[in-house]
Amino acid sequence: MKIAILGFGTVGSGVYEIAKTLKNIEVKKVLEKDLMSKINIATNNYDEIINDKEIELIVECMGGLHPAYEFIMKAIQNKKSVVSANKAVIAKYLDEFLKTAKENNVEFCFEASVGGGIPCLAGIQKIHRIENIDKFYGIFNGTSNFILDNMYRFENEFFTSLKTAQKLGYAEADPSADIDGYDVTNKVIISFTLAYDGFIKNEFPCFTMKNITKEDILYFKKQSFVAKYIGEATTKGNEYEASVMLNLFPINALEANVLGNYNIITVQSHTMGEVKFYGQGAGKLPTANAIIQDILDIQAKISFNPISIEKKYTYSSNLFKHKYVIRSNEELKGNFERIDRDGNNFYHYTKEIIQADLLKLVEEKDYLVVKLNEY
Repeated sequence: MKIAILGFGTVGSGVYEIAKTLKNIEVKKVLEKDLMSKINIATNNYDEIINDKEIELIVECMGGLHPAYEFIMKAIQNKKSVVSANKAVIAKYLDEFLKTAKENNVEFCFEASVGGGIPCLAGIQKIHRIENIDKFYGIFNGTSNFILDNMYRFENEFFTSLKTAQKLGYAEADPSADIDGYDVTNKVIISFTLAYDGFIKNEFPCFTMKNITKEDILYFKKQSFVAKYIGEATTKGNEYEASVMLNLFPINALEANVLGNYNIITVQSHTMGEVKFYGQGAGKLPTANAIIQDILDIQAKISFNPISIEKKYTYSSNLFKHKYVIRSNEELKGNFERIDRDGNNFYHYTKEIIQADLLKLVEEKDYLVVKLNEY
């Protein structure tokens, strides 16, 4: 199979590197103007790729919304399958991509968009073809996990840990996608589609993690809890509940012991119980490996389950009850289970409440909000 790669950054160059080791994949073109003087298959003209009838599949590694959206749509409309790791464009336009791919009898695949090299989306598809999925949750972002792990193990401040992550290449110069939850939100939306046969929009709560401090980490450590940044979703009938926020896990929980920039994603169903997918959530070769797996599946016409987005879901903040911890520098009014004071901080432990009540309590104020997992 002859393919083209759009973008030759970390992931695109990884795809090229792995493809060169395989006999049944040939990279015929690379869209990257900076490479034109270095390799003879590079071009800065996308039409050159689109009009090449030998190229059956396009790998989109550009990132961002535009021109990635336009390039993907044009490829599909020209009856070329597309594989992408671009969670931002997929989370926004997945319904359009799937519909257009079906109309043109080609494939749009995106395993690498969630969990990097971890085959979690394939796992969700396999579980879902047998039974309904009760819920999924997990550490979807390696940068945020690195920061929290660094704070916990070395007792560093948040921005000290962030700078370390940036020096090591785990965090971008602008880290907002990772620390404000946009990246995890996109991955929840994509995972939801495969778990529940419906396409949702970004309308559920997303709490930044940048409010957590060294003092918070030390306080929770004394309570035998570890903070992790979690995305999750579940459904009840035609309604769904989802969130992106810091969670507290007991120190013996698997999530509490996920170190560095690793991910762990849990899928819960009736007959399987909890299935956990663990591994490198990002990186050049792990992510490229997942892209190559999609290419090979398309070549071999392997499909775990046709992707459907026919079900319509409405976001509800009233479905399930959870316990939360709210930290502020003053004592809040409310019916709390308990309030701890540690230094200048007040930690308010709620009873089991619905999301709607939590949102009323915090009212977009600059509090630290953490979900409490006591299992």
